[in-house]
Amino acid sequence: MFWNPDWNTIKKKLKFQLQYSYLYVLWFLRWLVFGALTGIVCGLIGAAFRFGIDWVTAARQANDWLIFLLPFAGLLIVFTYHRAGLRQDPGTNLVLSSIQSKQHIPIRMAPLIFFGTILTHLCGGSSGREGAALQIGGSVGEALGRLFGLRDTDINIIVICGMSAVFASLFGTPIAATVFSMEVISVGVIHYSAFVPCIVSASLAYGITQKCGIINAGYPQPYIPELSFFIFLKVILLAVLCGLVSILFCVILHQSGHIYKKLIANDYLRIFVGGCIVVALTMLLGTRAYNGQGADIIHLALTGDCPPFAFLLKILFTALTLGAGFKGGEIVPALFVGATFGNAVAPVLGLDPAFGAAIGMIALFCSVVNCPLASILLSVELFGHQAILLFCIACAVSYVFSGYYGLYSSQKIMYDKLHPQYINTRSH
Repeated sequence: MFWNPDWNTIKKKLKFQLQYSYLYVLWFLRWLVFGALTGIVCGLIGAAFRFGIDWVTAARQANDWLIFLLPFAGLLIVFTYHRAGLRQDPGTNLVLSSIQSKQHIPIRMAPLIFFGTILTHLCGGSSGREGAALQIGGSVGEALGRLFGLRDTDINIIVICGMSAVFASLFGTPIAATVFSMEVISVGVIHYSAFVPCIVSASLAYGITQKCGIINAGYPQPYIPELSFFIFLKVILLAVLCGLVSILFCVILHQSGHIYKKLIANDYLRIFVGGCIVVALTMLLGTRAYNGQGADIIHLALTGDCPPFAFLLKILFTALTLGAGFKGGEIVPALFVGATFGNAVAPVLGLDPAFGAAIGMIALFCSVVNCPLASILLSVELFGHQAILLFCIACAVSYVFSGYYGLYSSQKIMYDKLHPQYINTRSH
């Protein structure tokens, strides 16, 4: 029996496949262009912001008296936000909510958080920079999406691209930045549709930052122990403790804002009093180690030598700063807390302090943002691949033991951490 093909059917299928492939090529080229444009714009802004943070940090370290201006800097921050019509600043939560429920991100958020974070760091407030990265990237991304005339669903992708780009520009970790921005919105559901434009925007932003002369110094590389049953056990125990400390960190940060507002209703008075408390505590301790980001202490922890209770003091300083209304982020302080806690606990568990600091740093980051994949990639970009198995275990364990707590109240946890069950709840 001879084959008698239905040529009409074959032609229709070929035509359909060609049309389908054509649409895929158009989609790819379209997002390649949009991702590149977002990466260029956000990369330039991120580089400027990084220059600003580095400059004010150096200025503060060279002029101890700047700490006394912190209460007055707070008054200026509140004034600028009020003048811009943002009396209730939702911060990073607004960026996450915009992707989940199509809330609008005002473009004025970008210069406000830029200015507020720079001023906070100049005068010694304890905060990070990634909160600004996510807010700047999100607001600029939405503005670009509207400029391009994109649909609301496509604007969400551009917002994620903006977050990835500025994050990569500030931290020098484009791969972790890409996955983090896709993973942090809804835990358990990753927005893979944003993968292509996000990696393009993050890579370009990172490259622009490098071209601008900003080179990430990196962190000291700790000694990596040989794999053994007891090393696995010790890492697991450290990760459990990091998960519990992350709950403490998140609860204190969230409650500090509520307590401030309950005791002092006026925005101006609240931030002024908060600034005075931070100044007084700094003078009482006689050190500037807990002001700003605290990068020096992180380096000390990763070399094996830092104060044993530094993690508790950093939690206190960060809560007092951000709870009062100063600007910045929580992730760098979380890295500080994780590194110093890991350094302090490691000798008790029989681990090298520097290695414990590295594990603690990544594990606590994973716990507070609920992003295990991004955390593992971050460990590779910061410390190499030699200990990736140990970092994977630490992230897995700390992720589970952190429960449903997190830095961002708008973050949704879509699936239960212990069972394959859809729960769709917000982090605490």
